[in-house]
Amino acid sequence: MKAPVIVVQLVHIYGPLKGEIQEFSESTILIGRHPSCHVLFPKDVAIVSRRHAQIFREGNRFKLIDQSTNGTFVNGKKVKEAYLKDGDVLIFAEGGPKVSFLTKVVERQDEIKDTPLPGLPQKPEIAEVEKPSIAQAQSESNLAEEISIQEVQVPLIIQFGPTIRSFKKLPVTIGKNQDCDLSINHPAVLDRHARIFFSQNQYWIKDLTGQMLISINGQPVNFQGPLTPEDLVALTPQGPTFRFLNGGRLAEIEKSDSEERVNALQKKEETCPPDKHQEGYIKRAKSIINKFLS
Repeated sequence: MKAPVIVVQLVHIYGPLKGEIQEFSESTILIGRHPSCHVLFPKDVAIVSRRHAQIFREGNRFKLIDQSTNGTFVNGKKVKEAYLKDGDVLIFAEGGPKVSFLTKVVERQDEIKDTPLPGLPQKPEIAEVEKPSIAQAQSESNLAEEISIQEVQVPLIIQFGPTIRSFKKLPVTIGKNQDCDLSINHPAVLDRHARIFFSQNQYWIKDLTGQMLISINGQPVNFQGPLTPEDLVALTPQGPTFRFLNGGRLAEIEKSDSEERVNALQKKEETCPPDKHQEGYIKRAKSIINKFLS
């Protein structure tokens, strides 16, 4: 019996390749800074050895072998050899690049690359179809009652912090409640916060809060909205924020553009010399408040 084709997926969650998802069908995967490596890190990442580690297939299992100077960690434990399972987090040197290990089985070798999702139309060969603008997509999403949510066999991978969750069918419910398919412990996330589903040949997100807390590219989602590659999806104005990637993947990003602008403004205020009159006014106000409190 012919052995199944097992594809290794390495999801980069920290380091110079953060946000990338690499897929390999080779029996041996080399990792390091040497040009011959399959997972090639930049030369300036000195803590990663030129030939840092390798992952090779044994039957239907995969084994990690460390070949480095600074060590390799699996789920926080330093190892020389270890068998890997889906969801394991690998760190190449302490404080170095971090990836999540996943696998998937495909029937034929030619399905490994550019595997179309179920129900997704193939790219037209004659002419490209013009994509609707974000504003048009958001306005169409307001017609929520016309979209039925049904159970569909499509993949979804969500990276939140150091954890990776892989789902094979939708819809998937997200919230703080432990009964949700994906439980997220975040102060701004409600018990039943969002639902990811697949309809009309694309992925959608539905706001279950009733407060329009979810936004796509900074635009609040009235009820539900379509997801397209590179969309920034914020579950609340305070986060967490994800980037939607091709193939049904949501990868958390640390800071939104708005947060970066706020930090830039704060730094600017810190570097500007204070106004003397304003400083005097603040001192007097503090004095009055202290007297009131005492």
